[in-house]
Amino acid sequence: MTHTQRRTKIVATLGPATDAPEVLARTLAAGVDVVRLNLSHGKAEDHHRRAQAVRAWAAAHGREIAILADLQGPKIRIERFAGGPVQVSEGQPFVLDCRPDAVPGDGSRVGVSYAGLPRDVRAGDVLLLDDGLVALNVREVVGSEVRCTVKVGGTLSDRKGLNRQGGGLSVDALSDKDRSDIRLAAEMEADFLAVSFVRSAADIEEARRLLRAAGGDAWLVAKIERADAIPVLEEIVDASDAVMVARGDLGVEIGDAQLPGLQKRIIREAVSRNRAVITATQMLQSMVSAPIPTRAEVLDVANAVLDGTDAVMLSQETASGAHPDLAVAAMQRICLGAESQFRPQDYANTSPGAQRLDRTDQAIAHAAMDLANRIEAAAIVALTESGATAQWLSRYRSAVPIYALSHNAAARRRMRLLRDVRPVAFEGVESGSDSLRLVQEAIGHLVRRGLLTPGSRVLLTQGDQVGRHGGTNTLRLLSVDEAGEAQNLREL
Repeated sequence: MTHTQRRTKIVATLGPATDAPEVLARTLAAGVDVVRLNLSHGKAEDHHRRAQAVRAWAAAHGREIAILADLQGPKIRIERFAGGPVQVSEGQPFVLDCRPDAVPGDGSRVGVSYAGLPRDVRAGDVLLLDDGLVALNVREVVGSEVRCTVKVGGTLSDRKGLNRQGGGLSVDALSDKDRSDIRLAAEMEADFLAVSFVRSAADIEEARRLLRAAGGDAWLVAKIERADAIPVLEEIVDASDAVMVARGDLGVEIGDAQLPGLQKRIIREAVSRNRAVITATQMLQSMVSAPIPTRAEVLDVANAVLDGTDAVMLSQETASGAHPDLAVAAMQRICLGAESQFRPQDYANTSPGAQRLDRTDQAIAHAAMDLANRIEAAAIVALTESGATAQWLSRYRSAVPIYALSHNAAARRRMRLLRDVRPVAFEGVESGSDSLRLVQEAIGHLVRRGLLTPGSRVLLTQGDQVGRHGGTNTLRLLSVDEAGEAQNLREL
């Protein structure tokens, strides 16, 4: 890894725009680390086909790209209109009909997919439709009808989302479709499973139980997009393997003015609690149609990078946009530009270094990062089975690249999400390997690949019992001989 190699990871959503093989190839080659399959749209066979296409391309090009399956979640939506989109005006009455047999809507009323809405709202509440583009004041609740007055007028069309300002709708976190899609994610051997509209740690634990029962071993990603999640944010982060700042519905519920500060808080909590974090939603939205981003979008992505996010995500830009490959390329440029302004000391108070070191691999990672910054090490090399040590290392947000060597392909794909970590296939990591020979082979492997150069100082972490999860307990300070040969390593 050179100084110009991007450290922040890119997640790109697949969809109709990337289905053509040549478009998919250009998009992946532009710098995708993780692809997202949005299970809200498309059929199971579509997702299977896209996952297989990604894996085939990655195998053909010697790359590893992780797959994130994103559950739809119980998003509350209005139903359909009889005659197409309708216009509603400020001050006019409008009824939300929550009966399961509600007739198709018109300019005065529309059905709602959530029968419990009348129980959850009361007079004076503000309901937001289509990400807040239309707002309704609740006037009264009568039986299955929520009778409103239009507060902010606009155009309404079929199946737009509905939120209550401030949150508080009590719909379950996992719908019947989600339960079926969890089985689909297991069948596809997804590396990550994103759970939408999480309100508690119990939501994540239930999704994990269902996934494991279906035979899946993906990491669980909690999407923070409900106001209800904020008071229990720490518990949700701890229950998850990663979190996503899902800014669309979250911004609707808490208000735009609160969103920037909350984004920073979520990223800070995730990093300090040893969890990966993805920043998502409308990051380069203008590129759905335009070939270049706006300056405001450039600043948005750059700020997320400087906040310390592990990954930034593209949604509609790549799934249905006109230029999916250009959107990824733009994201890459912006990340590199932001990272050139990165100062490791900015993260001294957000990294887990200030916390109690309860695990051996955590202590080794902390010591490695502290030493790497003091001696200007060229790299940290982690011999790892599961990727746990590499994850701890990445939490410290150093400028030092981390090479994570593992024979476990699933672990390498998961590490594609971790900032600063470059996973490398290395079959030498196996139980019973001689420790010193293993070190020499690992460094030699990186030298041959051009990732380390003669004269470099390198820190290497490993465990006495190679191949055991969480067994890292050794830190070595090494120098690469001028000949660049593995056997010419000398321990300092």
